[in-house]
Amino acid sequence: MGVTLSRAIQWSSDGDKLENSHLNNDILTEILLFTEEFSNRHPAEARLTFIEPLQWKTSLEVSDFTSDIYDIREESVMSQERDDNGCPLLLLNPPDITVHSFYHLSNILQLNKDKNPREVQTCLEANKEILKKNFGSSMPSINEDNLFNILFQLDEKLLDIAVKPINREGRLSPAAVNTEVDLLKTFCGTGEIHLLKSVRYTSDYVFSNGCRSPPWRQMDGEICSLIIETCDTEPMLFITCNTNGVFLDEGLKGGGGEKSHKAVESYNSPIITEVFKDIVTLLKNKSPHFAEGADKEDFAIQDVPSAKKILHVETVDAEKTGQTLKPYDSEEKNALEKARQQPVRNKPGNRKKKLEPSLKWKNLGLTSPYDDGEVKPRKIRESKKIFEYSTKSLASESKKKANISGSSLPGLQSSQKIKTPGGVEDFSESSSEDEEDEEQHERRAETATDLPSEYWQIQKLVKYLKGANQTATVIVLCSLRDFNLVQDTCQLAIRDVGGLEVLINLLDTDEIRCKIGSLKILKEISCNSQIRRTIANLGGLQTMVSILDSPDKELKFLAAETIANVAKFRRARRMVRQHGGIQRLVELLDCVPAGESLSLEQQRDVEVARCGALALWSCSKSTWNKEAIRRAGGIPMLGRLLKSPQKNMLIPVVGTLQECASEKSYRIAIQTEGMIEDLVKNLSCDNQELQMHCASAIFKCAEDKHTRDLVRQYDGLKPLVTLLNEAENKQLLAATTGAIWKCSISMENVAKFQEYKVVEILVRLLTNQPEEVLVNVVGALGECGQISENLATIRRSSGIQPLVNLLTGTNQALLVNVTKAVGACATDPENMTIIDRLDGVRLLWSLLKNPNPEVQASAAWAICPCIENAKDAGEMVRSFVGGLELIVNLLKSQNKDVLASVCAAIAKIAKDVENLAVITDHGVVPMLASLTNTEEDKLRRYLAEAIACCCTWGSNCVSFGEAGAVAPLVRYLHSKDPLVHQATARALFELSKDPNNCITMHENGVVKLLLVMIGSTDEILQEAAASCVANIRRLALANDKAKYG
Repeated sequence: MGVTLSRAIQWSSDGDKLENSHLNNDILTEILLFTEEFSNRHPAEARLTFIEPLQWKTSLEVSDFTSDIYDIREESVMSQERDDNGCPLLLLNPPDITVHSFYHLSNILQLNKDKNPREVQTCLEANKEILKKNFGSSMPSINEDNLFNILFQLDEKLLDIAVKPINREGRLSPAAVNTEVDLLKTFCGTGEIHLLKSVRYTSDYVFSNGCRSPPWRQMDGEICSLIIETCDTEPMLFITCNTNGVFLDEGLKGGGGEKSHKAVESYNSPIITEVFKDIVTLLKNKSPHFAEGADKEDFAIQDVPSAKKILHVETVDAEKTGQTLKPYDSEEKNALEKARQQPVRNKPGNRKKKLEPSLKWKNLGLTSPYDDGEVKPRKIRESKKIFEYSTKSLASESKKKANISGSSLPGLQSSQKIKTPGGVEDFSESSSEDEEDEEQHERRAETATDLPSEYWQIQKLVKYLKGANQTATVIVLCSLRDFNLVQDTCQLAIRDVGGLEVLINLLDTDEIRCKIGSLKILKEISCNSQIRRTIANLGGLQTMVSILDSPDKELKFLAAETIANVAKFRRARRMVRQHGGIQRLVELLDCVPAGESLSLEQQRDVEVARCGALALWSCSKSTWNKEAIRRAGGIPMLGRLLKSPQKNMLIPVVGTLQECASEKSYRIAIQTEGMIEDLVKNLSCDNQELQMHCASAIFKCAEDKHTRDLVRQYDGLKPLVTLLNEAENKQLLAATTGAIWKCSISMENVAKFQEYKVVEILVRLLTNQPEEVLVNVVGALGECGQISENLATIRRSSGIQPLVNLLTGTNQALLVNVTKAVGACATDPENMTIIDRLDGVRLLWSLLKNPNPEVQASAAWAICPCIENAKDAGEMVRSFVGGLELIVNLLKSQNKDVLASVCAAIAKIAKDVENLAVITDHGVVPMLASLTNTEEDKLRRYLAEAIACCCTWGSNCVSFGEAGAVAPLVRYLHSKDPLVHQATARALFELSKDPNNCITMHENGVVKLLLVMIGSTDEILQEAAASCVANIRRLALANDKAKYG
């Protein structure tokens, strides 16, 4: 973020605050989304501590912090996690906040989303040197530090965002400079008749906005650099073209050749003496020979087209504080802004010659650089986004230029207006569906014989469409619909000849028939990923959103269905929301009549609602859109539609609900609105797609116990079991097994599933199934294993071996579930014999090396019953080479669940004396003692058990006291968890066998607490508490006897 914060982002005049601008908002949004997801995408790097903490004045309050990873007090909050110096990695004393790692930055931004944008802005304003605070004064290289590499990639993305919108605000444009250079090259050569010897660019790499200068120099308005060799000046001229003019860089003078060329590539700050309006004017000033020749009537250089005469593709900005060049004044900027907002018309006179179709450029899909609404293929656009700095050779840059050079498309000189795309693409918005492949591959090169006749027929029709009147337009649109528009060839034929621009422009006409015809075609062809991106780039979504307000119902549902097709990628979903589309789409749902027998007008109402639900389904793949749908009142409307007898409407409605059910607010609403009953009812319908979406919605909602109970009350368990027979439909099977898995978390549901013999069916699904099915099947078996009868059923159904075989997989979610299932099976001694014979315990132990903390924890939990029920557990554990050292080293983990599970496993291991001696040699005592200050009850329980079991070897009891483990254990007795009390009392009893430990316990008030627990109904707790008090009492009596005789 170094270059962006110092060069791209816009600061106020005093340099202390960020300006309120579109550019800053886009950059802050990207930083916000990047930081929110940082801990999920880069868990290891998120835990790294900064050299210096980030500090700022926050708007967050103590009440915003609800996570159990923070110690929350009346007026402050601090993280339980601390650095090497014992300082908390997050400290809040409102309004001051101090943060030491990206992990806590990510957590902060997830606390209160309403305050997020302001929080990011305040943090950046207070910490301008973020990289120095992260890494110190000596920056690592990209290859040395992974975190630095991640931030470097973010910086490139932010620079790209900053460069994109900076256009059309200077006197010069890349197109104008390019035209002037091309003209000057015609006057180059040797001899007196030529005006120049040579004209060449310093870089052959052309960015998507037409500039050749690197992004950080584009921020200063720079377009490109030139080396011009005149006939009468020495040395050669090094010229820089900027949006504010052209100037000679006096800082670069040399003998020319390769050395000078490299100097141009590496310089940072040009030395400017005088600024000229264009290259010709500069050359006239510097070269008398050129000026004399240019003034002759034979050389009409004066007629070089200015920037105002050329339709810009993308230009660069000269807005930069401290810039040597004089920037445009505000009035001229406002005038340019207004001009950009007017419809841009492509005049035929802008091109001297109309080119004929060329298969070479047609197959590349390139459009004219003179068309304002130009849309380039994604592959080319992406390849130009990444700047390769100066490490790439000039030869490789030349190859890149060859790949991105374009030609003009014939027939694209439409007289209709073309809309420009708005906004910067949001790369992190979608939360519930992976973004479709950004690298869209164009179709392969085709020869004239490969293209079908329909391709050329469609192109002819589109050309007629451009100049037709209303009646002819309707006829052409009808003719286009006669083609099979589902075929790629027909779709791309419309795009290649500029038909998309015409179709979108027709949506702005007042002729209803033209709009309907255009939307019907757009609806068909928008199934193509390249087409829908082009529609979004041309501003088609904004127009279709506005059509949703039309009184014509056919226009409404056609626009809504087309939006549903286009909104398959993040930027399109965001554009729909930003232009008010979510509110309008929700309003479309409120027009459905009751009853099954409908009039023609009522059928139109149903179709409007159905298409509105379809569009919301596509848009709901964005987290922000889910919240927008909820705020617009979409949940109750979807609930009403769910009760509709119109079957064709239920699929998009349930699809939207299951997509949104990933959010807790929706899951609660689905319960309270009574939708569970309708979802259960539709499980028994005859439409597999509807069944799949209903099962998926139940899968997501059944995280809540009340939902699981409702599914059982509405008799939804039996239909789910019945759907397991549809093994051919893998999507339906995945949703069904997922719903069964989550429902089986409740013991009452497990008992029902036992009646339906679901375990036998699930065991049969353990082989020859995709991983998404296996994850759910194994998860369901793990939950069903809560009942001992089901464990015997798994064994009888030959389910142990396929479960053990799955331990060798790589899918992390599957490994978490299969370890839990194997652990549940291991609680049965007969099952444990089979697991041991299949080498299942060794496989479980090897998963402790897995980098995923969830897999580590689940494997450690599974190891516990294996050790407990194995015939010769001690020998089995010792047979694993390095196994004991591995599990002891896991006590260094930062994950609380891993620590708890490892402590539980150590408690089982320590019951064997030889194994206890080995783990003692590996330093288990100081490691356990270092964990005793935890506030987590789950960890406290198993940590106390491990300490109790480890005290039985040698001087471990004394060592725990010396390591300071006794006093924190006494505080465990204040916990509200009775299981923590039992384990702690046992540990204290073992520790009380050392006199010094007894003294420490007494000083910390343990006797009063234990006396209360002696009266407990838990016999183990009673005995341990009484035994500990007895040891303390014996020490006191011995002390009195020694003192008084």
